Amino acid sequence: MLKDFFLIFIFAVSIPLSKADARKYIRIVGSSTVFPFISYIAEDFNRVFSLKTPVVESIGSGAGFKMFCAGIGENTPDITTSSRPIKDVERELCKRNGVNEVVEIILGYDGVVIANSNQSYKFDFTKKDLFETLSAYSQENGKLVKNNKKFWSDINQALPKMEIEIYGPHQDMGTYDALVNFVMLDQYSCMHSRIFRETYNDLEERKRACSNIREDGRYIKVGNNENIIIQKLKSNKNALGIFSFSFLMRNQDKIQGSTIAGIEPTYENISSRKYILARPLYLYIKKEHLNTVDGLREFIREVIDSISAEDGYLSRRGLIPLSNEDIKKISARVHDIV
Repeated sequence: MLKDFFLIFIFAVSIPLSKADARKYIRIVGSSTVFPFISYIAEDFNRVFSLKTPVVESIGSGAGFKMFCAGIGENTPDITTSSRPIKDVERELCKRNGVNEVVEIILGYDGVVIANSNQSYKFDFTKKDLFETLSAYSQENGKLVKNNKKFWSDINQALPKMEIEIYGPHQDMGTYDALVNFVMLDQYSCMHSRIFRETYNDLEERKRACSNIREDGRYIKVGNNENIIIQKLKSNKNALGIFSFSFLMRNQDKIQGSTIAGIEPTYENISSRKYILARPLYLYIKKEHLNTVDGLREFIREVIDSISAEDGYLSRRGLIPLSNEDIKKISARVHDIV
């Protein structure tokens, strides 16, 4: 059913909106990580301007790009948000469907955290620990075999003998891509390791093998609702979850973030990049809709004002702010459209 839903958008007539046919509200789709921040900006926009509150849909970064790049017109979104940069294949999809002018804005920074109940063991992982936990493969007698490691102590004897149970993002989410890029494809964990090089001579085959996350029930994929993972951690002290830093901040009374190589996931460590799972959050604007959708230019100005605000009202919700230099660059990039 979901596939059919996307096909409707892909084969929709891609013609510009006329002013007469323009939607009377802004439509935003995309990342569940960005959703709380962009929703707050949307509500603030409604208070400041006498325009309708933008409709914001949390469907995941990948699904957001599919809808955004399906064409131009009232049946397609004006903005998509993402917890990862747009891929080349998505840019090509946009171009094939007439979306030729896409403007990128970095909203701020976030971190991918591995967390559990604050009533449970406090984990300190290395990248190697995380790779060996999540990978579909493990090494046995010099060969790659299916990963059947059951306990954390099987990964690292310094970790407790607790069964591995991790709730994490689905493949269509930007957090999943970040996990693959930062952990699974790390050159020291996999791409440059001797056994993976010998087993997969072809670089693309090795990349696919390194990216494979185990599917034996130890890693449980959750759709684009990180609150579900929070509830799992509350009810199961042995479980761990993988999600964005902002959700950790909003649930500090219930959960704790694991350290990675001794580094805590904090505002300071993420903004300084000491924490290795730090990443930017993005917003993409369909320039073809600027003159046809009511309030789109004004909303972009509101976004820039919000990420530039000195009172830090977005940072209190878990968004790591940009530097003044980054804000100046972004403001210059959108100067001609606002």
